[in-house]
Amino acid sequence: MTRSTALHTDRYELTMLDAGLRDGTAHRRCVFEVFGRRLSGGRRFGVVAGTGRLLDAIRDFRFGDEELQFLRDNRIVDATTLDFLAGYRFTGSISGYREGEIYFPGSPLLTIEGTFAEAVVLETLALSVLNFDSAVATAAARMSVAAGDRPLAEMGSRRASEEAAVAAARAAYIAGFAATSNLEAGRRWGVPTMGTAAHAWTLLHDSEEAAFRSQIDALGTDTTLLIDTYDIREGVRTAIRVAGTGLGGVRIDSGDLPIVAGEVRALLDELGATDTRITVTSDLDEYAIAALAASPVDSYGVGTSVVTGSGAPTAGLVFKLVARAAEDGSWVPVAKASAQKASHGGRKAAFRTLDSGTATSELIAVSDGFEELATAAQFPGARPLQVPLVVDGEPDAAALGPAGVATARAHHARVREELPVRALALSKSEPALPTEYREL
Repeated sequence: MTRSTALHTDRYELTMLDAGLRDGTAHRRCVFEVFGRRLSGGRRFGVVAGTGRLLDAIRDFRFGDEELQFLRDNRIVDATTLDFLAGYRFTGSISGYREGEIYFPGSPLLTIEGTFAEAVVLETLALSVLNFDSAVATAAARMSVAAGDRPLAEMGSRRASEEAAVAAARAAYIAGFAATSNLEAGRRWGVPTMGTAAHAWTLLHDSEEAAFRSQIDALGTDTTLLIDTYDIREGVRTAIRVAGTGLGGVRIDSGDLPIVAGEVRALLDELGATDTRITVTSDLDEYAIAALAASPVDSYGVGTSVVTGSGAPTAGLVFKLVARAAEDGSWVPVAKASAQKASHGGRKAAFRTLDSGTATSELIAVSDGFEELATAAQFPGARPLQVPLVVDGEPDAAALGPAGVATARAHHARVREELPVRALALSKSEPALPTEYREL
């Protein structure tokens, strides 16, 4: 199998290309845009994630012998289109929001410029990456807000497919999680990894004490012992008897967590283990984390809810043609007018207006042509939101790999500070910022 991402697409992308090459429209210059009409799940803001992964995937969007043979054998496109695909390289340009950026309905997260032929075939790939990663990042950001200064670990690999697990760990880290249990995310993206032992480790041994002693012998007293395989209170006593009062931490994975955490903290303190940390897991989401705010918990481990978007498994982003070149070279804005699916045509420049450092609106300036695109000088005090991501087919190296992830994480932490307080509430509501359109 090759590393090509070319067939990570829907058939109709290639049948449109096939027809466009027949009638000549495939070579028209076009502008496509990725945006969301609304925020999924009544969230108050969204978080852009997956950009670096997408740039990698576009670089690998190549039709090799295996891909071409599949298309030929299944008669999906004709010989002319096969020849075109054999030499396919995206040579256009992509601009968009930085990875880790906050977004709102209508935000032009990506603007893809090129011929119809080279741009349209990226639709499915772009949406499959950005919809999943942004959904995970948005959920993770809400959990990070609920957790405050307490660290979060992503532990959801077994609740996702193998590649989705890696992507989810990456997205959660960008949005504020501190670590992941997934080793491939550590190797590929530089996400810090963590993990000690599961209940199987305790059950393997003849006694809980034997399991704890073995773990301490292997990992030292700063490890975290899982204390709820049998009786939690007895587990705490055994842990301190084995490790001493310098035990690094204990983990609770069951029970009424606010009550149990309080009881465990009291018992640890009674035994003299006042610095032993408490980590809780057990089907946490942002609401459960918020409910634990007053409990003596030091850190959280989150699995299913973060890798599934905590009830909103897709960001609901779409990929639409917003402008095309006319025969005379001028630009024609185009848009759907369908009920409840209408969009804004024209190329756009996006800004976040601020008042004393607090965001007040998402300002989108719409232009019929490229020469009239708005600049930051036209909106004093507003922060430009778009940056070049691909120029003449070459991706921005700073957005790729572990370094790109670290940059995205730092950017997210900065821009989250701009949000008004109402944006941080967990209840369903309208977007925290209004989206305002300005026609140039």
